Amino acid sequence: ARLEESGGGSVQAGGSLRLSCTTSRYTYGFACMTWFRRSPGKEREAVAIISRGIATYAESVQGRFTISKDKDQHTLYLQMYSLKPEDTGMYYCAADDRFTCGWEDKSYNYWGQGTQVTVSS
Repeated sequence: ARLEESGGGSVQAGGSLRLSCTTSRYTYGFACMTWFRRSPGKEREAVAIISRGIATYAESVQGRFTISKDKDQHTLYLQMYSLKPEDTGMYYCAADDRFTCGWEDKSYNYWGQGTQVTVSS
């Protein structure tokens, strides 16, 4: 499966962005789909997971980010509100069809190339 992210950009703190991840496969064909980010000087981390309609968030984004799927069943979204400078990073869409869903990179067998988000103070 092919994943392609879009929607990144530069915003000021407090602003919003919506990231999209378009897939070559129906999203219901994946056990889970997840947004990761790699911030400067940090390892890549999962920020939001959706599996069987249930969304789970990292504590750092809880209440500010929303992960969802489009009804066309080919798009995953990450709506980001109240952005902070520490949200800056490369955001990746990942998917798993082996039912190994989790918070670690190794749980996913499909990855996009990433889209850059930069939040200035």
